[in-house]
Amino acid sequence: MQSNHAGVRARLEVDERTRLSPLAAFSDAARRELEEDESPVRTSFQRDRDRILHTKPFRRLKHKTQVFIAPLGDHYRTRLTHTLEVTQIARTVARALRLNEDLVEAIGLGHDLGHTPFGHAGESALSHAIGSSFRHNEQSLRIVEVLLKNGQGLNLTREVREGIYMHSKARRDITTRAWGNASTLEGQIIKVSDAVAYINHDIDDAMRAGIISDADLPQEVIGLLGNTHAERINTMVCDLIDHNWWAAGEGQAPDPPLIAMSAAILEATNALREFMYQRVYLTSAAKEDDGKVRLMIDLLYRHFLTHPEQLPDETLRITRERGEPTERAVVDHIAGMTDRYAIKVFNDLYVPRTWGA
Repeated sequence: MQSNHAGVRARLEVDERTRLSPLAAFSDAARRELEEDESPVRTSFQRDRDRILHTKPFRRLKHKTQVFIAPLGDHYRTRLTHTLEVTQIARTVARALRLNEDLVEAIGLGHDLGHTPFGHAGESALSHAIGSSFRHNEQSLRIVEVLLKNGQGLNLTREVREGIYMHSKARRDITTRAWGNASTLEGQIIKVSDAVAYINHDIDDAMRAGIISDADLPQEVIGLLGNTHAERINTMVCDLIDHNWWAAGEGQAPDPPLIAMSAAILEATNALREFMYQRVYLTSAAKEDDGKVRLMIDLLYRHFLTHPEQLPDETLRITRERGEPTERAVVDHIAGMTDRYAIKVFNDLYVPRTWGA
């Protein structure tokens, strides 16, 4: 008796070819580094999404800082909620432009897996500790290619791995290492959606923290983008759809094809981003603990470098099998910590215990 689910994947792949734009990335053309049997019910990009979703690094994002370090309030964004917001914004754009939502979702869910504890403050602190630039997008790629599944990696498709790696500004191509953007329009959508999400939700969180108010926002920019969080996101998303309608297979595509905002909305978005850097990211009360983060990360790095036997066995094994130095294992271990776990390890190592009666 033939199974009811036989041929589901094949039908999904045919549906993609029929429904999506000719400029979309198609799952039946995706390739992995290592060949493997296909799923009978899921496309390649759907499998990649599921593989990322079920990982420990993905679950740890719920306890990693977005802007406000180790927030006690339930309503502040974390790295996980940021990831979900980026993914949903990107899916809305992709669906409207007849691009591959499954690819967008896989990239979106995986793009920030490599973030350190304490957000960008932790990233800067780890860079300081190792004496070179630590980039979370590179660590995200390392997680899915090397660290997961006991050092085997997830064997994701090239399109997903490239999108994860190239989501940050000024990133190098995954193969040629040349500066640029993802080769898929879906990967490019994630890059823009990342900025749309963090600019707007960070404004929301900064207001919640009392650092800025509605009156502080640049009024000319707000007049164009919208007075509320929802209005501003809607303006940016609708602009992305309207300005890139060629991606849906309607009209002439630019050469090279590049997902971007219109000039006016981009200028306003950049002005809002610059406002956030000046008022929140670089100078506000949200940055007051950055020095403490640097001290904590620096001490943790020195400790594990001196005592590598205290690193997880699996982390040490992977680096040794790959012929990598101990420093690499230390970076992997610290980068994988959540805010609260890093604080716990630091307290265990450097804060005297108190004794009860």
